[in-house]
Amino acid sequence: MHNACRLLSLFVLTAAFAWPQNDTLDSVERLLKELTEAHGPSGYEDPVRRIMRREFTPLADDIQTDGLGSLIARLDGSSETRVMMAAHMDEVGMLVRRIRPDGYLTFQTVGGWLGQALINQRYIIMTRNGPVRGITGLKTPHVTPQSERPHLHDRDRIFIDVGARDQRDAEERLGIRPGDPIAPDSPFMKLNDPKLYVGKAWDDRIGLAVEIEVLKRLRRLPPPNTVFAVATAQEEVGLRGAQTSSNIVKPDIGISIEVGVAADYPFITQDQAQERLGGGPGIFLHDSSMIPNVKFRDFVADLADSEDIPLQFEVLSGYGEDGAMMQRAHGGAPSINITVPTRYLHNHNGVLHRDDFDRAVDLVEHIIRHLDPATVEQLKSFD
Repeated sequence: MHNACRLLSLFVLTAAFAWPQNDTLDSVERLLKELTEAHGPSGYEDPVRRIMRREFTPLADDIQTDGLGSLIARLDGSSETRVMMAAHMDEVGMLVRRIRPDGYLTFQTVGGWLGQALINQRYIIMTRNGPVRGITGLKTPHVTPQSERPHLHDRDRIFIDVGARDQRDAEERLGIRPGDPIAPDSPFMKLNDPKLYVGKAWDDRIGLAVEIEVLKRLRRLPPPNTVFAVATAQEEVGLRGAQTSSNIVKPDIGISIEVGVAADYPFITQDQAQERLGGGPGIFLHDSSMIPNVKFRDFVADLADSEDIPLQFEVLSGYGEDGAMMQRAHGGAPSINITVPTRYLHNHNGVLHRDDFDRAVDLVEHIIRHLDPATVEQLKSFD
């Protein structure tokens, strides 16, 4: 009896300190969980595309893909004015460069990683036989010379341990081969707050979820235009899917839906980024790939104010997003970038706030419903 009580006490204590469980998720949270946990580095977006096709199918009048695998869903409204909203499916990842004779993997990064974000983390290698788990190894401090300890590890000296005995074992038993994509292994959870969501690849799975929720609303009451909801491929390696899909859609106006760079944590300054969690969606005024159309910028800001939607403004010196390709398409189209503020981008764990997501859905829906043909022509005019 005494032992049974001790075991029960140990179970209760362990449960108290366990990560929160996700057994009471609402429908949006279940969608976000599925999207963020899907593995899809640039060029290997199949798992994400399957989710998006499933979600788009009952909402769209037509679905097609471009030659890179971007998914284009068309919703017919009351005019032929073409409104394109885009969010990208891919995430930063890696691919297998080679399998060493001892069975460890070396890799090539895909997308913008900081070297220190790669070390001692969990990964999924997407092989032809299914997912294989791996970790990036890190030498123990017990045998690391004092002179090496303060220095960051060179990326070329980081390796992945998949538990293989040797190269043959990795190839034959695990089915790994050069070129296999590698994605972070990070489950969805709530960060001690029902509205703070943790996950990988919010960049840009959160934008995909915004598209889905907006299409659901537009389907119930068609808009004054034709909407193209595009899930683009290979954004993280040069906005490639946005270029090819924009060539197909030929938008009159473009709305990129992305993650914003939150600046509400230590050691980041307001001159580096300006958004914060819980402050509402953001609108980019500048990034290294695009300067938004001024009329469209003011149109969105005024609309947000009239609809009582909080709006944050972001000016970045870096960054790149699909709006840059929509802006250049078909002779030029007014384009903007709407964001959901997110902490810790291009890492294994990002954090965002549910209220910002909900307000972003509200804002994008209102934008599209106000883009009648006359308004679009006025936004495109430089007379």
